[in-house]
Amino acid sequence: MGEFVRLEPHVIEEIVAICQTTIEALEAARDIANNLTDTQGFGEFESAKQLAAGYSRKAAGTPESAQERVDQFIVAFTQLQDAFASGGQAFLEAEFDWVRQLQAIDPDSAV
Repeated sequence: MGEFVRLEPHVIEEIVAICQTTIEALEAARDIANNLTDTQGFGEFESAKQLAAGYSRKAAGTPESAQERVDQFIVAFTQLQDAFASGGQAFLEAEFDWVRQLQAIDPDSAV
């Protein structure tokens, strides 16, 4: 990286706190996502069982499922938090790799 960016300690602390708040919210979302696999109540018809199985797959078990997406965001924000907690230098040295990670999780995002 050719340019040098200096972050004030209070800015780093604020960013770390924001990351922690985001991680806590994502962990709460993970708890909710874990319950999405409970797809009872669709009935006993074969089409109802297929519908329940489809919803269950969207909840967990594939890279695009709710549980895995939330876990991916938790990992990305934890890495971002760790990078800033190290004084911000690791963030700058990573050449914004966390942005690429977030974009890979949600390619439609405009991060």
